[in-house]
Amino acid sequence: MNDLSNQLTDRDHPLRIHLIGVAGSGMSGLALLLLGMGHSVSGSDRVTSGETERMQKLGLIFSSPHTAEAVKGADVVVYSSAIRPENPAYAAAAAAGIRLIRRAECLAAILHTRKGIVVSGTHGKTTTSSMIAHALREAGLQPSHYVGAEIPVLGANARWSEDGEWMVAEGDESDGTLALYRPSCSIILNIEAEHLDHYKDIEEIKGVFSTLVAQTSGPVVYCRECAVATEVATKSDQAVAYGWSDADYTAAEIRELRGATAFTVVRRGVVLGDVELGIPGRHNVLNALAAIATADLLGADFTLVSRALNTFAGAKRRFETKYLSSRVRIVDDYGHHPTELAATLQTARSLKPGRVVVLFQPHRFSRTQALADDFGSVLQAADKVFVTDVYPASELPIPGVSGDTIVQAAKRLGADHVISLPNLATAHHVVGNALEPGDLLITLGAGNVHEAGTRIANDLKVLEEMLHLAPRGELDVRLYEPMRRHTTMLVGGPAQFWIEPHSFAAFASVANYCRERGVAMRVVGRGSNLLVRDGGIRGAVIHPSGGVFSECVVKDGRIVAGAGVRLKKLASVAQAAGIGGFEWMEGIPGNVGGALRMNAGAMGVETFDQVVSVVFLDEDGEIRERTREEIVSNYRDVPELRRNFALQAVFIGEPDSAESIQARWDASRAKRKLSQPIAASAGCVFKNPVELPAGKLVDELGLKGCAEGRARVSEVHGNFIVNGGGATASEVLAVIDRIKAQVREARGIELETEVKVLGSDEFTF
Repeated sequence: MNDLSNQLTDRDHPLRIHLIGVAGSGMSGLALLLLGMGHSVSGSDRVTSGETERMQKLGLIFSSPHTAEAVKGADVVVYSSAIRPENPAYAAAAAAGIRLIRRAECLAAILHTRKGIVVSGTHGKTTTSSMIAHALREAGLQPSHYVGAEIPVLGANARWSEDGEWMVAEGDESDGTLALYRPSCSIILNIEAEHLDHYKDIEEIKGVFSTLVAQTSGPVVYCRECAVATEVATKSDQAVAYGWSDADYTAAEIRELRGATAFTVVRRGVVLGDVELGIPGRHNVLNALAAIATADLLGADFTLVSRALNTFAGAKRRFETKYLSSRVRIVDDYGHHPTELAATLQTARSLKPGRVVVLFQPHRFSRTQALADDFGSVLQAADKVFVTDVYPASELPIPGVSGDTIVQAAKRLGADHVISLPNLATAHHVVGNALEPGDLLITLGAGNVHEAGTRIANDLKVLEEMLHLAPRGELDVRLYEPMRRHTTMLVGGPAQFWIEPHSFAAFASVANYCRERGVAMRVVGRGSNLLVRDGGIRGAVIHPSGGVFSECVVKDGRIVAGAGVRLKKLASVAQAAGIGGFEWMEGIPGNVGGALRMNAGAMGVETFDQVVSVVFLDEDGEIRERTREEIVSNYRDVPELRRNFALQAVFIGEPDSAESIQARWDASRAKRKLSQPIAASAGCVFKNPVELPAGKLVDELGLKGCAEGRARVSEVHGNFIVNGGGATASEVLAVIDRIKAQVREARGIELETEVKVLGSDEFTF
C-alpha cells in the first residue's frame, strides 16, 4: 500500500486511474480526491447521474455502460464492492494484468499521504466526519475530507486540499477493510452487532476495531456511552472519552430547540463554552462532542469550532427535511439499524409534532431476520408505521423473511399501528393519504425509500398552493384519496389531488389554477355512474360538497339545488313542498351535478325535462347562468357540460298532494327493489341500443351471473355489474369486455357503455 501512496504523491508522474462504479457515493468521492491530486481519472457505471455530469466538468472521463475499452491504458483500476469479476471492465483489467484494488484500499493509500483522521462506528459516521471536516475547515486547518454522503455545508462528499496536512475520512467497518487504515487519529462512535452477513459475531467485529486502535499513532476518541467502544478504545494509552458524564468531554445544560440543540461543553471539569448545534437530536449532541474533542486535540480554536457547528445543517439523508409547511413536515433519514431508528424517532419527538408517521424500508434480509424483534420494539415510539418489503442490496432472499417479519414482531409486542405495505412503488399513495395536519413523516432506510417521500413532498406543494386559493373553510384537500370511497361500485385507484370546494368562488379558483398549470381536472359527484380504473386518476378530482353545493331550497314554487345535493334529498324537498314529478329520483344514488352532466333519468323521465336553468363555470373561468332552452341535452349526454362545470340548477315540477306524491314514490321504490340489485354497482352499465334494452339482451344471451374475479353480472338485472366484495376495476372491465364481445358475435350489436370510465390501468403518479 505504501508504494501506491508514494505514486499518488508523485506529481511528476501522474497515474491513469479508472474507477468501476464511479456513480456511487463512495466511488465518486475517490474520483474527486484523485482529480484534486492531479491524476488522470476515468470512470464507468451503468447509469449517468447528476454527480457523474458534475465530475465530468472537473475532468472525469466518464463512460456508460461498463466496457473493456474503458480500462485500456490504466495504471490502476479501482472497483466498488458491488462489482463482480464478470463485469466487462473488471475482466478486461484482470486479463491485461492491470493492478486491481478495492475502494477501501485506494482510500487507505490516499489517507496515508496525509495525517489521517478516521471516523468509525456502526452508525453516525457520516454526520460526525462531516462535522469534523467542517469544524477544522472553519478553524483554518484546511483539511481534505472523504465522507459517505452529500454534505451541503462542505459542498461535496470529498475534497482534496493542497494546503492542509489533515484528512478526515469515514471508515467503513462493514467488510473488514477498516483494518487497512493507519491513521494519526481515530474516532470510535459505537460498536454493535451489525453486518452479520460478513462477520461471525460481535467478537469478530471487535477484532477489526481493535486492529484500527493498534494502528492509530495518535489519539483514539471514543464514546463513553458505548460499553463495547469503551472496551476496545481504552486499549490505547492515548484514549480520550466523550459522553454524558464521567468522560473527558461532556455536554451540560442541554436545551432542545425547534430544529436545533444547545448545550454547554465541559472539558475535564472546565467549561469550554456554549454550542448551538444546527441540527436536532440528543444523539447529534454526542456526535458534536466527538467533533469538538477531535478539533480540540488538534489545536483548533473552540470559538471557531462552535461557530462552525452552529452553521452545520446536516448531511443528505440524515434527518434531512424534504418538505415543511404549516400542516406537514417530511424528513428523510438513512437509518437502517434499530439504534439509528431509536435516535431518529427521539429527534422527531423533540420537534413536538402532532403525530410521528414512519415509512420504513428494511435493509438486507440478514439484518431483518437477526434484528426483527429489536425493530418491532423501536417502532413502538412512532404513532403510525408502514413497513415496505426488504431492500436486498446485494443479498439473495431468505425464505420466510420480509418486511412483514418486522410487522409481526411489532404485533407480538401489542402494536396495532405497524402495518405491512410491501410495494414501495405505490406505498406513497397510502402514506400520503394517511397524513393529517400536524404530522411529521419520516422515510427511513438505506435503500430507495426516500423516493416515496419526494413524491409526497412534490404533490403536497401543489395541494398547499390550492389550499391557499380560497378563504379558510371554503376548501378541503387530500392527497391520493382512494376513489373506491367515492364510487357506488366501490372500486378504483387513488385521485392524485382530491379537492372539495364549498363555494362557487373556491371551485372557480381551483379550476382556473388547474387550467393555467396544465393539471388534468375531473369533477365527480357521488360516483353512481362512474368506474375508476385501478391506476387511479392523475391530476385533480373536484368534488363540490358542503356550503352552497349542499343547499336545496324552494323559491317561488321552484327548487334551487347545488351540484352536491343528492337526488334523493331533492325529491324529499319537493315532496315536502307539495311539488310532484321528482319521485323517479328517490332511488338514484347520484347527485345534481352528475345528473345534469349525464342527463340522468328513470321511469321515462330525464333530468333536463325538469331543468329551468343551470349556473355553471365556463371554459373562460367565468360563472354564468343559462336557461334550459340554451342548453342542448341528449340521451345520457349534455355536450355543454363536457367542457363546463355545473354548479347549481333550478328545477320545476307540478303542484300535487302529498298523498299522490307518496304513492308514486312507493311505487317507484317497489319497482326498483324488484328489478335492481342491492349489491354495490354503478347503475346501468350500457346504454340501451335501438334494437332492445341492454339488460334484456344480456339476459337472452345467458350472461347473468357470469363473472371475472369478484365482479359479476347481476342475477336480478342484466344491465348491472355488481361488486361481490373486494373486486377491482380491472375485473369489472373484464366483465364489460366479455359482454361486449359476446353481444357483438351473437347479435352484431356494438354496446356502448353508459357508465363513465376514468383513469389509468397503471399508476402514473
